Amino acid sequence: MGRITSRHKVVRIDLDHGVSTRVEVAAVEEPLEIRVDDEVLTVTMRTAGHDIELAHGLLQAEGIVRSRDDVLIARYCADTENMNVLQLQLRNGGGVPATAQRSLISHGGCGLCGKTSIDAITDSPAYDEAVATSTLRVPAERIAELPDLLRKGQVVFDKTGGVHAAGLFGLEGEALVIREDIGRHNAVDKVTGWALLEDQPTRDTVAMVSSRASFEIVQKVAMASIPVLACVSAPSSLAIEAADRLGVTLIAYTRGRRMTVCSHPDRVLLP
Repeated sequence: MGRITSRHKVVRIDLDHGVSTRVEVAAVEEPLEIRVDDEVLTVTMRTAGHDIELAHGLLQAEGIVRSRDDVLIARYCADTENMNVLQLQLRNGGGVPATAQRSLISHGGCGLCGKTSIDAITDSPAYDEAVATSTLRVPAERIAELPDLLRKGQVVFDKTGGVHAAGLFGLEGEALVIREDIGRHNAVDKVTGWALLEDQPTRDTVAMVSSRASFEIVQKVAMASIPVLACVSAPSSLAIEAADRLGVTLIAYTRGRRMTVCSHPDRVLLP
């Protein structure tokens, strides 16, 4: 595994108390090239660690795999000098569908509207409509506890203040897994990838992120069959629209004893 943090000499300026030099600990950001059946699928900037989980979560979110058995091999490339190239071999050996390649390109570019993006998910054979019909009910008090529980697992954030976190929680508030990454979407991929690799049932779980909620995060949660997503900050308009269409309960501004339920509020039990 590559470095997670690095140390840098910096100059600290305090307009009231002067200038000083100090050593700052920063979260390491490095590229990860993900190859599928010998073709480059994508390159993402991430915090090293749990890369195989990240790749599985990404492939699930894009509808390329549905279970861990769909991936025969996942390993770092032997012909490289670092741990920044990951090679995966799919069971069907058919490579990555063109629709998935276009989807990955569109995340960082332009040209697709919101409705098209949501339709691409609902039309995917890998999308499980059971998430939309989930009868899960979660007490509001339990949801209010999640930010603090997530925060307790943010080891890298304690050192750097520079990474996001995502967690998967059971109905009793137990943390099933917590992952950190400089990219909030990568943190979610690591969580959903962990669930995929561990055969962890997700239909009675809640995902929590230490960031805003974007369309991409809602997509990843829905494709992992997680019915409830909570975040500490704001949702985007497309995140709300996607959550509504995909059957995900989206809870924003989860802070203290307050929260804003943006879609499917029937899953949140009031005191």
